[in-house]
Amino acid sequence: MFLFNGREAHSRSFVKAVSWRVLGSIDTFLLSLLFTRNVGAAGAIATTEVLTKMFLYYFHERVWAGISWGLSGDTGQTAEAPKASNT
Repeated sequence: MFLFNGREAHSRSFVKAVSWRVLGSIDTFLLSLLFTRNVGAAGAIATTEVLTKMFLYYFHERVWAGISWGLSGDTGQTAEAPKASNT
């Protein structure tokens, strides 16, 4: 699969993903603190955000896994399961 044969090592990709998530959570915490002026509320929002965004990302990826648009050999239609053979 082309996603796994890049220039980067898997460990580098994983560390980049974690650092991006940490940066995003810090941003959410700071914005929440700015709007609420409450450290507890900001922490609760940032913690909840981590969990909900992981779920939403997974759901988003699964939906896109079923869409063939933009892939090599694209016919512009969604992917279909292969038909069973009667042999």
